[in-house]
Amino acid sequence: MLSQKAKYALKALFVLGEHQGKDPVMIADIAEKANVPRKFLEQILLEMKRRGIVHSVRGKFGGYALGRKPDDIAFAEVIRVIDGPLALSPCASRTAFRKCDDCDDETVCAIRTVLLSVRDATAEILEQHTLAHALADRKSAKRRKRAD
Repeated sequence: MLSQKAKYALKALFVLGEHQGKDPVMIADIAEKANVPRKFLEQILLEMKRRGIVHSVRGKFGGYALGRKPDDIAFAEVIRVIDGPLALSPCASRTAFRKCDDCDDETVCAIRTVLLSVRDATAEILEQHTLAHALADRKSAKRRKRAD
């Protein structure tokens, strides 16, 4: 399940993506526009900064901006940075494999086989869906809403 923290991270990226090419966005403005608690947002942005997803600018007109183009920021990366591996169980993780404590042999485990399939399908979708896609979807939804 997607954590609230990951949802907040994605919401913050939407705000930054909508301001791309403009001045950096102050953290208070990101928090307000994304409806995210500021203190929590500070931690989230620092984690994403360490991975180059966002960068910060110091000074009077400082703030945060995207660290890469929206096409280069996949949902999977953001979720991994914030929540960790995509797999539902450590034995199905490609990046943080760990044998389950109650498992005799993971190579023949029927549960792991299914969870590997779920992990692969989830990763494929999340790797292909980028911030650029989400921004385009939001823009279309806003246009449809105004037309109604």
